[in-house]
Amino acid sequence: MAYNNKPKPDDRSDNVEKLQSMVHHTIENMEAAEESLEFTDSEQQRRQIEAKNQRRRESIDSFRSEIKDEANNTSQE
Repeated sequence: MAYNNKPKPDDRSDNVEKLQSMVHHTIENMEAAEESLEFTDSEQQRRQIEAKNQRRRESIDSFRSEIKDEANNTSQE
């Protein structure tokens, strides 16, 4: 039996918008986590939230770098 599965073409036209949306949502999550710090008295929970927000900051930096790369690639095409 022959398979006629063909890969979809690489459509990167909306990558910048998707990445910007991811940055926006990550920032919202960070802000919500910061607000939740006000309501916890658990030092362990506080450390976990702060560690997670640090990882979120690193992700945002990566997203922004990727946005620059994507913007440069689309402007060269």
